[in-house]
Amino acid sequence: MTPVVTTVVTTAQGAVRGRTDEHGIASFLGVPYAAPPFGPRRFAAPAPVEPWTGEHDATAYGPTAPKAPYAPPFDTLIPETSVPGEDCLNLNVWTPEPGPGARLPVMVWLHGGSFSNGSANSSGYRGETFARDGVVFVGVNYRLGTDGFLHLPGAPDNRGLLDQIAALEWVRAHIAAFGGDPDRVTVFGESAGAMAIGQLLAHPRARGLFRRAVLQSGACHHFVRPDTARRIGERMAALLGVPHTTEAFADVPLPELALAQAELRLDLASKPDPAVWGEAALNAMVFEPVAERLALPGPDLGVDLLVGSNREENRLFMVPTGRFRTITEERAHLGAAAYGADLDAYQGQATPGELLEAVGTDWFYRMPALRLAESVPGTHVYEFAWRSPQFDGELGACHALELGFVFDLLDDPDYLPMAGEKAPRELARTMHAAWVAFAESGDPGWAAYDPAGERTTMVFAADTDGCRTQADPRAARRQSWHGVR
Repeated sequence: MTPVVTTVVTTAQGAVRGRTDEHGIASFLGVPYAAPPFGPRRFAAPAPVEPWTGEHDATAYGPTAPKAPYAPPFDTLIPETSVPGEDCLNLNVWTPEPGPGARLPVMVWLHGGSFSNGSANSSGYRGETFARDGVVFVGVNYRLGTDGFLHLPGAPDNRGLLDQIAALEWVRAHIAAFGGDPDRVTVFGESAGAMAIGQLLAHPRARGLFRRAVLQSGACHHFVRPDTARRIGERMAALLGVPHTTEAFADVPLPELALAQAELRLDLASKPDPAVWGEAALNAMVFEPVAERLALPGPDLGVDLLVGSNREENRLFMVPTGRFRTITEERAHLGAAAYGADLDAYQGQATPGELLEAVGTDWFYRMPALRLAESVPGTHVYEFAWRSPQFDGELGACHALELGFVFDLLDDPDYLPMAGEKAPRELARTMHAAWVAFAESGDPGWAAYDPAGERTTMVFAADTDGCRTQADPRAARRQSWHGVR
């Protein structure tokens, strides 16, 4: 048995004791970046951590934010990790060179999960592969669901986003002690994590906290306006049978609150009426950041961007439920019309399920990514196109499939249900290396996306052509969304 080697770093908060593995990678788990958000701090902005004496034990994962489990069948496709406890505003660090002086690039990971699920503690989000390649990796746990994103009178909106900003402020102040360069921070995230970054790009408090950003399957378009946020909060209060106040919600036991969150999501999924849910009816999420309007950053952003999506994102939400095969042509056309799609641009889809999936993928993921790329010169764009063999091949290049490739952890049990056991390792090495190169220099290895020119897009695939750039993939579909999305 390999002996455990402990490693201690000293920060302005106090000493932190982690462990170093046989490959020389040091990990520091469950390091608090803000005070526990419970008791008098419930539903408040994150508060600073009180400095400690002695050594903080960072050899095991810390608590995760309260949440309801994924509903079947997604609970088996997307494994969930939960650790009870109130000190849930914590982060995990992996580094090849702990201690000041190394000045390595830093990558800060914001997990996805519809702003309701997920955690940085999932085994598939281990940062050891990034540390192996010379990066200091930080995974952030932040508040979810009601605690993080539900509108409550008198409480600050977007508490989960404020948590993420507090974590980035912690990185700015302390990451040098772990070998990182606070001036070379890349924040990256997938799905809700990427959508959060889309809001952070416009947040004044986040300015200057990161130099680069990677947005995977999410951008700036997913938020609810204040009136919609208020109505969703009132609906949640009605489900619980309590007043829509912070005091009343604070008195609800956490298990009861988690059940109500799951019921609220089911309510939206079964009756997505825009008259009731506003923009959340199409966004399909009851917990989202609150914003007055769409805010696309301009050319003076000062942040290097890498953005993209998967070619068949919505298959994750349609194939495992059976909806991909059973939806009728009438329902598919009604759904496409609700998105505002031009059906003439989607004539090549053979079945109603393929039609609605392609339209939904473009509306929800691809077009927001391209709109962001169009707004910030020098942005690099990618598309993940490798198709999973799972579900008899129908799962395709679905949502979240790229994660095991970005982390170069295809053997992790978290990724096997979706990617299978024979996913191409070389593709994982290629994609992971591009993310590391971007964090190091701002250049992932291909030309930037020029809306007035080639619209160069790196397509990550494992077919006979392999990974290659394409000029403006599926241009007619992209053009059909002009003025709509």
